[in-house]
Amino acid sequence: MLIFWAVLGGFVLDAIFADPAWLPHPVVLMGRCISALEKRLRAALPTTPQGELLGGGIVAAALPLGTLLVTGAACWLAAKLHPALGLALQMFWCGQALAVKGLKQESMNVYKELQKGDLRAARKAVARIVGRDTQSLTAEGVTKAAVETVAENASDGVIAPLLYMLIGGAPLALTYKAINTMDSMLGYKNEKYLYFGRCAAKLDDVANWLPSRLAGLLWVAAAALTGGSAAGAWKIWRRDRRNHASPNSAQTESACAGALGVQLAGPAYYFGEYYDKPTIGDPLRPIEPQDIVQANRMMYAESLLALALGLAVRLLFVL
Repeated sequence: MLIFWAVLGGFVLDAIFADPAWLPHPVVLMGRCISALEKRLRAALPTTPQGELLGGGIVAAALPLGTLLVTGAACWLAAKLHPALGLALQMFWCGQALAVKGLKQESMNVYKELQKGDLRAARKAVARIVGRDTQSLTAEGVTKAAVETVAENASDGVIAPLLYMLIGGAPLALTYKAINTMDSMLGYKNEKYLYFGRCAAKLDDVANWLPSRLAGLLWVAAAALTGGSAAGAWKIWRRDRRNHASPNSAQTESACAGALGVQLAGPAYYFGEYYDKPTIGDPLRPIEPQDIVQANRMMYAESLLALALGLAVRLLFVL
């Protein structure tokens, strides 16, 4: 029952507190470890495709395994000292592994600036949560970027860590976060990371394969519960869920686009380089800032559905 209460408590902690800026976060430490490993391995290995593949493979193996061992040992030791301490540590880390409230806060900051008509501030706000270049985005482009990141991060920021913590508690959830953080830092198909980041990107694809598909299906149900078009979400999910270079990223984006009746994705600039990405969804109407609010409603509904179903399955498994 420890995992049951740790997951429930962690979800509540995230819903109330999100990630306070003053509180150290495991992902920050993971990022520092990735940067340090990358620097050392690039210096030690030859600058050839084979050398970079080897270096990236070492990072892709060392960080998740190290995270699992360190967090698992910490939780075991805490539980040995006192069961309540073990539960408290798992609950705390489960809360940090989730990003429900933080995702809403950041995306709603974009919405507020758009409502005020301050496009410059809206671009800065959306730049905090997307990887694309934002300095030339129109108000429509800013809105699309915010809606897309809510949808995509509903999968890798909520549903995936929730699934892994339901299986293996906080250690497995944080191991997933390590994999996801590696991909966000190294998984680019540019000159610098084409080879060095390949193992991290492939590992992230594997780790997110099942959670992203569950997230897409749950988004369809969430659309029905929040006034969105469940039929549209189902239609576009089935049609456009593969319209992305990643096998996972379009799963929730397609369901979101269909639920809202708007078109997402399409061409974008990353680090000054143009990428001609396919669109997702049909432009039944122009996208508008209010769609950020509706995307968050669906994200919250999906998160609560996943929590309820996951805890029910966990309870049945334990009993």
